Amino acid sequence: MPIPRWRHYADYDLAPYCRSVTRVNEFYRKPLIETFEEVELQFKPWLVEEEIQVGLFRVPVPNYDRRAFREALVNALVHRDFSTLGAVHVKLDNDGLSISSPGGFIEGVGLDNLLVAPPRSRNPLLADIIKRIGLAERTGRGIDRIYEGMLRYGRPAPDYSLSNPYTVSVFMANAAADLDFLKMVVEQEDKLGNMPIDSLIILSRLREERRLTISDLAPSVQKPEATVRATLEKLVETGFLEPHGIGRGRTYTLSARLYQKAGKKSEYIRQAGFAPIQQEQMVLNYIDKLGGIKRADVMDLCHLNGPQAYRLLKKLTGKDLIKKTGEKKHAAYTR
Repeated sequence: MPIPRWRHYADYDLAPYCRSVTRVNEFYRKPLIETFEEVELQFKPWLVEEEIQVGLFRVPVPNYDRRAFREALVNALVHRDFSTLGAVHVKLDNDGLSISSPGGFIEGVGLDNLLVAPPRSRNPLLADIIKRIGLAERTGRGIDRIYEGMLRYGRPAPDYSLSNPYTVSVFMANAAADLDFLKMVVEQEDKLGNMPIDSLIILSRLREERRLTISDLAPSVQKPEATVRATLEKLVETGFLEPHGIGRGRTYTLSARLYQKAGKKSEYIRQAGFAPIQQEQMVLNYIDKLGGIKRADVMDLCHLNGPQAYRLLKKLTGKDLIKKTGEKKHAAYTR
């Protein structure tokens, strides 16, 4: 079988801290493997690494994870639609790295199941050859490698949102690594082995958004809530997370230990909230000062969700400390 020949376009825009100026603009028409080697060669000089000390080990921190880049490039080259005119595009600029290829996602794969869809290839024979020579993940889960290459360094998840029925596009942001987050991941891997991609996604979202419920996290993990709940409880057991509340209103935050290691103790107190007795006193003080309070006010004041605020108000009403007037959205509470 003849080696597939290929049109490939690489546009590297590398002008940090200044207006965009194209430094390298190459177009390749070469055999697939030669194209891959050429693009990787162009990419190499722009990799910058620093090192951090974690225990006895020195851990490299690249600006772009090389394995993630390789998987994204191989996916674009191997899984493209050869019946569609167009080229694979690789662009590196101040904002980040983007790779796109002709043809949309394979049937049965989309943005909502990208992480969990069974491995499939538009060009299975070509994909098998690439795996056998060691250029791609043999398990067919290269997408996990791309996510891991961003998330373990505390960077945003790879972004596929610009993909459409005619193009698959991935963007990896040029973001500074969160070294405290990376140290946490490396320490976990030293004790318990590689951290599953589900756990990395959950920890990354909580790092950004501070406090989330199971239903908040399930779409990002792309798995049923029961599976996400099991992952969350494992992270609680290993000391990465802390739960707050019960039932469907249960929320999760990063643990006090992680905030302490990052030197953010006061931030932990703000995110973890206050003890119930403190919450009660805050509500009573609010009513004394302003004459009344609504459930939405309690949610904002005590950093609670709707059901938790309702239970707090019900508890205070049961103690005859406050009384309720009105119903549903018109309900208010006074002394």
